[in-house]
Amino acid sequence: MSVNSSKLLELALNAVQDKKAMNVVALDLRSVSPISDYFIICHGNSDTQVQAIVTEVRKVVHEAGGTIKGIEGMDAARWVLMDLGDVIVHVFHRDEREYYNIERLWSDAKVVETV
Repeated sequence: MSVNSSKLLELALNAVQDKKAMNVVALDLRSVSPISDYFIICHGNSDTQVQAIVTEVRKVVHEAGGTIKGIEGMDAARWVLMDLGDVIVHVFHRDEREYYNIERLWSDAKVVETV
């Protein structure tokens, strides 16, 4: 069963918020890049929180019948990238979020949601 990008966005946003992710931003990339429809960018305040956020996203996507194409960075838990296909989730440790500031790189994208 396939889950469309809007539903994936909603599922992932709810999951990161359930685990108290900080400074959650969702960007609509459809008119900016063919990479993905949406980016979600957020951070946790510890390695443990970063891992909990990623684990929750993985759980809810699987429960909804979605497929996770890949997860990178889970061991170090400093910047975890989750490829859900049409939605890419970036879960940073607070320190790395400030350093990389990837929202600036995608400043042409429309902000869908900030929490």
